[in-house]
Amino acid sequence: MQDVVERQKREAAARALAFVEPGMRLGLGTGTTAKHFVALLGEKVAAGLQVVGVPTSEATRAQAESLSIPLATLDEVPALDITVDGADEVGPDLVLIKGGGGALLREKIVASASARMIVIADASKWVSVLGGFPLPIEVVPFGFSAVLQAIEKAITAAGCRGRLEIRRTKDGHPFVTDGGHWIVDAALGRITDPTALATRLDGIAGVVDHGLFIGLADTVILAGPDGARLIEKAGRTTPGERE
Repeated sequence: MQDVVERQKREAAARALAFVEPGMRLGLGTGTTAKHFVALLGEKVAAGLQVVGVPTSEATRAQAESLSIPLATLDEVPALDITVDGADEVGPDLVLIKGGGGALLREKIVASASARMIVIADASKWVSVLGGFPLPIEVVPFGFSAVLQAIEKAITAAGCRGRLEIRRTKDGHPFVTDGGHWIVDAALGRITDPTALATRLDGIAGVVDHGLFIGLADTVILAGPDGARLIEKAGRTTPGERE
């Protein structure tokens, strides 16, 4: 089964390559599906494709460098053409939950700097209501208990409830992001109003960011048993040659 899912992820990644044109500035996502895209992009670069990538994590940076993909930072290239990234959940309105890999802050910054965000995923990531995947919330370690209490109140006020757990490494220590922060995973089950929850979390001092990506995804490529399906944000069109 795992081999089937990996094939689907690679198929979605391959479909996303059709959007890449010479000279583009690309945001390179993080995670198991984005890893397939970076690998396939590396093959194109080796064959002569000229692009510049901005990685969303140190792990993606290391992979891209190993494939000789030219890289830059957002300080050097502040406006990107496309970001290609995965997602942990995708709702019908293309609102996402991201951050299972711990890179949600950089992923959101890079996606926000892009003219277009393309999400690649296997079909299991498509859900009718977000929340089955725990929502990652990135926080500063200072004052953690107070921040956690504020998060609990915000979640309740937004009509959600569930268990909050600090993400830990295999040896039991708090997971530390590339930015030096911790992650709280909120197992909420259902998030009926992602915008309301995002607004309340955004207002908490000590919350750096969260895994609700609202209004950022333009195109979603879902790969399943019957092939890859392309879903566009309302109002977004895709050139015919890329269908």
